[in-house]
Amino acid sequence: MNQKVSFKSLMEILFISTRLGFTSFGGPVAHLGYFHEEYIRRRKWLDEKTYSDLVALCQFLPGPASSQVGMGIGILRGGILGGILAFIGFTLPSVIALILFALLLQGVGIGESGWIHGLKIVAVAVVAHAILGMASKLTPDIKRKTIALLALVATLLWQTAFIQVGVILISALIGFLLYKQHKDENASFTRVPISKTIAVVSLLIFFGLLIILPIIREMTSLNWIALFDSFYRSGSLVFGGGHVVLPLLEREFVPTGWLSEEEFLAGYGAAQAVPGPLFTFAAYLGAVISGWKGGLLATFAIFLPAFLLIVGTLPFWNSLRQNAKVKGALMGVNAAVVGILIAAFYHPIFTSSILEPTDFAFAALLFSMLVYWKLPPWIVVITGAIGGWLLSLL
Repeated sequence: MNQKVSFKSLMEILFISTRLGFTSFGGPVAHLGYFHEEYIRRRKWLDEKTYSDLVALCQFLPGPASSQVGMGIGILRGGILGGILAFIGFTLPSVIALILFALLLQGVGIGESGWIHGLKIVAVAVVAHAILGMASKLTPDIKRKTIALLALVATLLWQTAFIQVGVILISALIGFLLYKQHKDENASFTRVPISKTIAVVSLLIFFGLLIILPIIREMTSLNWIALFDSFYRSGSLVFGGGHVVLPLLEREFVPTGWLSEEEFLAGYGAAQAVPGPLFTFAAYLGAVISGWKGGLLATFAIFLPAFLLIVGTLPFWNSLRQNAKVKGALMGVNAAVVGILIAAFYHPIFTSSILEPTDFAFAALLFSMLVYWKLPPWIVVITGAIGGWLLSLL
């Protein structure tokens, strides 16, 4: 529990997560693919089962699931400091870019740039690769393939965050009923370098802030308290990732006059153009409202709930996933995650990226570079950006 983590290991976490922060385009589903490629396939920091269980756990928690997976990997590798460094590395590139957009490029239309379209096509290749890898591991039998299919159909036909949460909960129940007697010969135990005491304190802080911040906001007229409360609450109450937080943030800030509808939409376009988590859209909003300090405060506030929750749940994770009934529920959730990933792959990733036969041909080339030629993801990203720009000239 108290095993010391070397400075070299911490710097490795920071370096790799920062590189992912510069190259992980395509949204939360694509991020899981990038993480899988870098942390599991290449570096083998976790085994496949531990990774899939971590993804399932983060799907249960509110907040940005892919960012929580990244934090969780950092924590398992280097303790709380490792989790903080993994978060900083993965998030800071897009935070800096979006604060600069807010300060320098408000209202500039960038959504139709060719290189951005190329990065969307990269996301198609990355997510397709991730789905193939995860499906082979998480849906090996007909029952789990059926759960994945039903999850796919439900999330495509009814595209709301509530449906996604409902699908996960129902799949957990189905998995519990079908697999509660399942014997797992590959059961694994993962050392979590955080005490249960720290976990409980973290959960108490999470719920305490959720209750206390609105009260302090009403008692004071401090703008930064109001800003912190709005972003913290948005980060605490969102299931389903970055796209789902946008309506919440819009309701928090546009009707109240913090910023205009045009400024909000300009920032949304900028957020699509940068790598890393879509929750960093908060950095843009904070910077428009209150300069670069507001951008940093907003980023801290919206991600803080995710960090408190992952620190609060990981120490109890081993005992839960060794329980046969909980394992059955996790098997159901993991299968549902595959269906949800395929649904997200179709819409919005495929439908917003593959507009012409040339786009599909280019996606096939990028997929081959990643899967068959085993080129590093950053080369695929750069190729995608240059190729998208060249396609726009045709």
